[in-house]
Amino acid sequence: MDLSLFDLDNTLLAGDSDFEWAQFLIEQGVFDAEVYSARNAAFYAQYRNGTLDINEFLEFQLRPLARHQRSELERWQALFVQTRIMPLVRAPALELVRQHQQSGALCAIVTATNSFVTAPIARLFDIAHLIATVPAQQDGRFTGAPRGLPAFREGKIARTESWLESLGLHWSSFSRVWFYSDSLNDLPLLNRVTHPVAVDPDETLAAHAKLHGWPILALHSAATDASC
Repeated sequence: MDLSLFDLDNTLLAGDSDFEWAQFLIEQGVFDAEVYSARNAAFYAQYRNGTLDINEFLEFQLRPLARHQRSELERWQALFVQTRIMPLVRAPALELVRQHQQSGALCAIVTATNSFVTAPIARLFDIAHLIATVPAQQDGRFTGAPRGLPAFREGKIARTESWLESLGLHWSSFSRVWFYSDSLNDLPLLNRVTHPVAVDPDETLAAHAKLHGWPILALHSAATDASC
């Protein structure tokens, strides 16, 4: 059996759900547009160039979850998925997931974006397993902090291993382990698996992929060879 892992933002999605969620909250009047648009753009630029402080970013990203009732958050979540995420779901990405599922692979999304934002997106791709940063909760409300290790950089390896252990599995349980990602931030996990694939990669990841002979897949334009 294979294990097939997929990054979400700019990999399965033709965009970044973290960035889109903050922009959505700005549109809803939750954030001050002038202040938070600039901060959101700055965090996104830091992520893209590999300098993001994940704890500082999570303080920015998870704070709104603690300030609002669950019913209001869930209403925003549904509207967000409909208006900001659905346009980012493309047929080639759905087909890639389908191919791995039909081959009998165990499939999971592995993303630094928090699970409140990403759980409904995983359902759009019909992927049952989500390894994501988890927002902490107390008495049924979000606290504004993460619970446990964020699923970011080396944290993706640790969180994936914990998930596999919960299933009674290990890396060695699989004949092949795939991981698809666009980002230099995912080099730790890409270097850990047997079949790394760069998807519409950033400049650093593209250079690394070419140096090491990894497949490069253009999911959101014309696909190249990275068959199962």
